[in-house]
Amino acid sequence: MGWFWQSVNSSIGKKILMAFTGILLIIFITIHLAGNFTLYWGEKAFSSYAGTLEIVKPIIRIIEVILASIFILHIINAVRVWWGNKIAKSIDYAVNAKSQNSSIFSRTAIQSGSLIFIFLIIHLKTIWYPHNFAGEDNLYGIVTWLFLHPVYSWFYVLAMILLGFHLNHGFQSAFQTMGWNHKKYFPLIQAIGTVYSILIAAGFASLPIYFLYFQGR
Repeated sequence: MGWFWQSVNSSIGKKILMAFTGILLIIFITIHLAGNFTLYWGEKAFSSYAGTLEIVKPIIRIIEVILASIFILHIINAVRVWWGNKIAKSIDYAVNAKSQNSSIFSRTAIQSGSLIFIFLIIHLKTIWYPHNFAGEDNLYGIVTWLFLHPVYSWFYVLAMILLGFHLNHGFQSAFQTMGWNHKKYFPLIQAIGTVYSILIAAGFASLPIYFLYFQGR
């Protein structure tokens, strides 16, 4: 197994693992947003969605463990890649060309990722933990109660804006890492990544805004 760990710990290996876990997280985020959109159809629709998840709860628990493992791997490799790039860019020519060789999304990826991690901890503590371990059966009530509070709602919106920034970088970076960065087609990939990140961020952010300013009236 020595060859495997050498491959994973290599510069290319770390980036490939980052890309792979990032793609899996992108798929999860898209599915999660689709489920959250049932909030727009009211308590009955959302409770039906949540009830479906309860029926397959053992499977959901396995998926949660897998997701947690993917997320941890993503964080560890993100820090390792960031640190490696930081060392590599310590030489003068890289520092001087920094603004021309990278976008604002890539330069702030570690910062946006760190803030998203803080949001995730708060999100799990306020929604996932009470529903799964504190006996709060009414998931719709938990979510809407939180979204009716301006501080939480605008914190959520800010986190989703940061998520959009992070996704924009991650989407394009994954394609680059996999070698799909032909100069003829990569502008299209960049455009798709930008549109996708905007739609995901706007979709999640629209939920607290809807309950805070429209549903709650």
